[in-house]
Amino acid sequence: MKTHFACHTRLLFSTLAMFGLIATADAQTHIKIDGSSTVFPPTQAAAENFQALKKNAVKITIGIAGTGGGFKKFCRGETDISNASRPILKKEMDECAKNGIKYIELPIAFDALTVVVNPKAKFLNKMTVEELKKIWEPAAQGTITTWKQVNPAWPNTPIKLFGPGTDSGTFDYFTEAIVGKAKSSRTDYNASEDDNVMVQGVSRDVNAIGYFGYAYFLENSKKLKAVSIIQKPGKPAVAPSVNAVLDGTYQPLARPLFIYVSAKADERAEVREFVEYYLNNGEKIVKEVNYIPLSFKDYKHALVNFKTKKTGTAFGGVAEVGVTIAELLRRNPTE
Repeated sequence: MKTHFACHTRLLFSTLAMFGLIATADAQTHIKIDGSSTVFPPTQAAAENFQALKKNAVKITIGIAGTGGGFKKFCRGETDISNASRPILKKEMDECAKNGIKYIELPIAFDALTVVVNPKAKFLNKMTVEELKKIWEPAAQGTITTWKQVNPAWPNTPIKLFGPGTDSGTFDYFTEAIVGKAKSSRTDYNASEDDNVMVQGVSRDVNAIGYFGYAYFLENSKKLKAVSIIQKPGKPAVAPSVNAVLDGTYQPLARPLFIYVSAKADERAEVREFVEYYLNNGEKIVKEVNYIPLSFKDYKHALVNFKTKKTGTAFGGVAEVGVTIAELLRRNPTE
């Protein structure tokens, strides 16, 4: 009788588990990550190395819904880690708080947000921040349609614009840094969450201009030309590079990249071990995918913040341009 009952119990348990109606031990070894396409390459590299180290006992899936799309899932408790190419915003903080989601904000790399044009655009090697603003601000829509309208020395040919979608952290950071307000942009441009779509668009049109992360430019440097940026009149034009980001001269388009770890997910050993692996090997992982690593000291400080469960954000829900990683890590975060 007992054996008969035990068999039925095991069968019922297996059936419920198969349909996802109860949690199984295997479900706890699946780490779910989503968010920024810019942060995808280093996180993917970390995930592949970690899974190999664990002999595939841990499964890690990574989506590219964009920073905003990733935070929507994260604040609903659907993911364990959110990749972000800008800090969490106030409305996202409120949504996380409403759902009881606490998080640890961890910088993992630097990026040089890169403005790109077609290599055949011989007239365009450098631009001022003001010229970029003139092209991208909301008031430019339907008004600024040719290069000559931006600079009289440039040709009277149509501008073809490519940029990330509005869920992208790259979009948020660029508009904050160039226009002066996050998400403030003209809308009549070719938008895509897939950076490769933008690469193809700019590489095929001599009058095109776009922007995305530095690593995507490096991967496609034979098809594209990076524009040097003049921050203010009288200042030299600075091309995006590792050294220009580290010495602070590539402004205002140098930015930190983040992962946000759910405090609840951090209670699981596999999530905790993965994040510790990511931070302990941050420099190697980030260089592997042609991104710009933090200093050894900054990775160690981030690891301390993670181990002590320092929840919240150092930004308070407001984007900042030009802030240093060391300063961020010293701040008392808010939730």
